[in-house]
Amino acid sequence: MGKPGKTEKRSKGRPVAASAGVGRDALIKAARELLQELPPEQVTATAIARRAGGDPALVRYYFGNRTNLLLEVAQAIGSETHTEPPASGHPPDLLADFIHATFRFTRSARNMQRLMLNELDSASSGEVRESVRQWNRVPVDHYAAIKALDDGGEGAGDLIDFDPLFLHLAVVGISDFFITGGPLVKLLTPEGTDMDDLAQRYEEFVKRLLLDGLRKRPSGD
Repeated sequence: MGKPGKTEKRSKGRPVAASAGVGRDALIKAARELLQELPPEQVTATAIARRAGGDPALVRYYFGNRTNLLLEVAQAIGSETHTEPPASGHPPDLLADFIHATFRFTRSARNMQRLMLNELDSASSGEVRESVRQWNRVPVDHYAAIKALDDGGEGAGDLIDFDPLFLHLAVVGISDFFITGGPLVKLLTPEGTDMDDLAQRYEEFVKRLLLDGLRKRPSGD
């Protein structure tokens, strides 16, 4: 027992106070839930631990810091939605399917793009920045594969020439704004509008807009 008036040092092991049963997976789950509800800057280590029912020190214990935890959240979501670049198929259909996948990801991972921009991309760790870069290269490579399938190297496909990076940025921006700009969307729609139905109709509009814009037109049009 320590001397009266002095506090014994806590060991450097796993924090145990009010943290029984709270592990890595519980913290990742809590962070994902909070990112559905709050902007990334409000998803603090304390908020994550409180949602998981544990000690904030667990974030440092398991992940080193909050940024590493949020990166694992992004990687977990990315692995669930990851698809290999297509090796066959009808390019316009593949393009429509991947646009739909981007919208689905945006809805299932609210604030994730904002997390990338505001948090992870500005992290001091070069390893974190590289992980984010690689994670965001996946859709660019997917669009590049669709483009290669379409023209076969001869420009004879259904789609006009396009830059895979620009298309990725456009689709991400268009899909993400419906989430991050939710207050404005609600302001511009009648009271009582079914927002889920509106989101589906918005996605269909965007798909038609992009596909019509990327399709080749008959000569003379």
